Amino acid sequence: MAEKLAPEKRHIFSHNGQTVFEWDQTLEEVNMYIKLPPNVHPKQFYCKIQSKHVEVGIKGNPPYLNHDLTSPVKTDCSFWTLEDDIMHITLQKRDKGQTWSSPIQGQGQLDPYASDMEQKRLMLQRFQEENPGFDFSQAQFTGNCPDPRTFMGGIQSG
Repeated sequence: MAEKLAPEKRHIFSHNGQTVFEWDQTLEEVNMYIKLPPNVHPKQFYCKIQSKHVEVGIKGNPPYLNHDLTSPVKTDCSFWTLEDDIMHITLQKRDKGQTWSSPIQGQGQLDPYASDMEQKRLMLQRFQEENPGFDFSQAQFTGNCPDPRTFMGGIQSG
């Protein structure tokens, strides 16, 4: 049932009409997807993930991305892979349940409506995780949605 509450579609961050990356999030992680240029050997790509910074590029060239992250991540659980012509970066949120408005600080923020929809979806994911026998995929909130990270004592780890 949890897959019913997975992100429906990726958000797109573009600059000057070009897609820089696509992204989505769950309670625990933020995923970034970068389309790789053709004719570059996979071993030439690199990605450095720090607790509040990400750098992506081709060795020997200026970085393609070199930005602070919106919020801190757990570097020991964050990683990147190359899948076909896509670099997939998985950032493990340090604060599970926190709603990110963008992976990159100060750039490509979701509009207030989209951010509210993300927060509602993450809250339903939390309900689903805490109550596995119930299906929350059709549930709706009226009014403001609580913060999934702090609602009713916060997310229980363990």
